[in-house]
Amino acid sequence: MGKLRITSCDITDLGRKRTNNEDNYLINDEIGLYVVADGMGGHAGGEFASQIAVNTVEEVFANLGAATIPPTLVDEITPDDLTRERIEYAIRLAGRRIYEKALDEPEYRGMGTTALALYAQMDRVFISHVGDSRGYRKRGDAMEQLTEDHSLVNEQIKAGLITPEHAKTHRLKNIITRSLGYQEEVEVDTRVEMVQEGDIFLLCSDGLSNMVEEDEMLEILTRCHFSEAPWRLVEMANDRGGDDNITVVLTRIDRVGG
Repeated sequence: MGKLRITSCDITDLGRKRTNNEDNYLINDEIGLYVVADGMGGHAGGEFASQIAVNTVEEVFANLGAATIPPTLVDEITPDDLTRERIEYAIRLAGRRIYEKALDEPEYRGMGTTALALYAQMDRVFISHVGDSRGYRKRGDAMEQLTEDHSLVNEQIKAGLITPEHAKTHRLKNIITRSLGYQEEVEVDTRVEMVQEGDIFLLCSDGLSNMVEEDEMLEILTRCHFSEAPWRLVEMANDRGGDDNITVVLTRIDRVGG
């Protein structure tokens, strides 16, 4: 099986109500790595935390030996397990670095960030995340959310306390239950998906997902040129108030193998 051929495009925008962009993102087509991080914790802290997250994940994947496996497991672990361990290790390492930086420098105390990473390898993608930045897949005429928000309102939805419709306007909708930086260790969720030619993966901060519905994302990805779609998505979010920074990363699977 040969390497995937991928086309990507991106945009990050201040939005209409913020004075600083605390989002950071990464596109590395050469190794098939894509990251979105939405920082929090003040003017300097949030931007710094999200930058640490993006830089750390790329650093680990640039050094393929960074995620070490105990010698007793080398013969037992599968390639998928190894990749999953690497991406989760990278995100956890970012969390420890942010946590330790905040301990060392009081001006950064309380900073944190979400982290959403997609790694494309052979005939599949690995999607790992902490927080409420989201990953979607467009396949044919269907759009599917591949991540589950680590947020207070999502916990309430799962418990049957509120409806998804109520969650959209809930006064606590921005409270996340898992992030990098607030504690030394964090649990990372990972999903593995087989890919097909033509699949489009959309990674975004909640500045987009809070303002634009899934079916509207699908409509824009369907009718707009691929490279134009991120701009149209941001335009729609801003037209509705642009309450937060908005980051969109799109990746399209042009060829599987070969």
